[in-house]
Amino acid sequence: MTAPSITPTALLSVVGTDARVPLVDGGETRYTNLDYAASAPALATVAEHVGEVLASYASVHRGAGYLSRVCTALYEDARAAVTSFVGARGDDVVVFTRHTTDAFGLLASATPGEAVLLDIEHHANLLPWQRRGDRVLAARPTLAATLDALEAELRRRPAALVTVTGASNVTGERTPLPTIADIAHRHGARLAVDGAQLAPHRPIDLAGTGVDYLAFSGHKLYAPYGAGVLVGRRDWLDAAEPYLAGGGAVTDVTVAATAWAPAPARHEAGTPNVVGVAALARACRELAALPAGALVDHEHHLRERLVDGLAALGITPLRLWPDSPGAVGLVAFTVDGVPAGKVAAYLSAEHGIGVRDGRFCAHPLLDRLGVPAAVRASFGVGSTVEDVDRLLSALGALSARGTQWAYAQDSAGWAPVPETRRLPDWLGGAPLSGEQRPCDGPVPVSPPGIP
Repeated sequence: MTAPSITPTALLSVVGTDARVPLVDGGETRYTNLDYAASAPALATVAEHVGEVLASYASVHRGAGYLSRVCTALYEDARAAVTSFVGARGDDVVVFTRHTTDAFGLLASATPGEAVLLDIEHHANLLPWQRRGDRVLAARPTLAATLDALEAELRRRPAALVTVTGASNVTGERTPLPTIADIAHRHGARLAVDGAQLAPHRPIDLAGTGVDYLAFSGHKLYAPYGAGVLVGRRDWLDAAEPYLAGGGAVTDVTVAATAWAPAPARHEAGTPNVVGVAALARACRELAALPAGALVDHEHHLRERLVDGLAALGITPLRLWPDSPGAVGLVAFTVDGVPAGKVAAYLSAEHGIGVRDGRFCAHPLLDRLGVPAAVRASFGVGSTVEDVDRLLSALGALSARGTQWAYAQDSAGWAPVPETRRLPDWLGGAPLSGEQRPCDGPVPVSPPGIP
């Protein structure tokens, strides 16, 4: 199929499109969600499917009841959906996890040798290896130089695994996976990819690219129901100690010893998240059913519109490499003279626009870029031209006349003062609290003199 011509509308329907939120001046507006990279909204079809699953929900794998067998079939069929979605090899194994972080924790426990990674990784693909004492290679000023450095490092001292991001959660830049796979394989290493930001935005083909392991999260892939996945070569996962000891991961138990099942059951102890897995599988099928090129074209159009609009305001998006092969649907930037947290608070309080600010669980990368914190706008299948234009209009107003409300910073970040917005009635209607628990740790405090 050929891709349809670009329209200003959403590519697929998502839940919450018509949500309305309060503003600090007492008004109300449609919520503009430009925070897809943190957690994407559920596809409408995924939410509908979850309702169907809940009506037939039962425990899986060990039940003779009809609904138990239905849910077992549903759960195992989800592996086939993931296998197809990522172009996995016939002998690859799909292990369901909680999210990308969990998947990398599993892979780190199963990797039978040293790993090499770059210092640009999200903490999900940095901290498990750092804890093991594996090698972290500093990225170079260009992608070409970085790949040369990676090859030189593997030539100097071989490793079992190279692990990289498929698309940066800070800059959106993609990495050339077939090239990196070739480098790794030439030196006897396997390649693992953090696909959290890649899977929602670009087709993935493990067999075609040579990627050995891939991890991604349902909550990034329009299925925010608590499931993630690790997919890849079976042998390491079959040989590894069970990731979680418990029922369902065994073939036989005595008081003296346990015989563990092979993967995937080996690493899926306990009652699994059937609903989350079903949602993830449905999202994979919905995205795979889009016309060829439609998703890439949709995001490219929105991203170019945003980048061009920012340039007109004198704002330059953050970028790691001048020679990177394109980017997915997210843009991070800073506004001269205004702290990132204050920009995000202003966009929310005065315009009803949701973005992300901070260090994005990628501290070394932010340090490399030389910024203490940034603002990130991200979008996907539910985003529209109107969403991008509303952000650009709000940033233009900030540049032209500043904020129209007072803001203050504390350890929880920036917030309007006074905060007039309240929680929705279904959550008690109490005043909106500024309390947060950033994954980044303490919020960077603005230097003296910055308003």
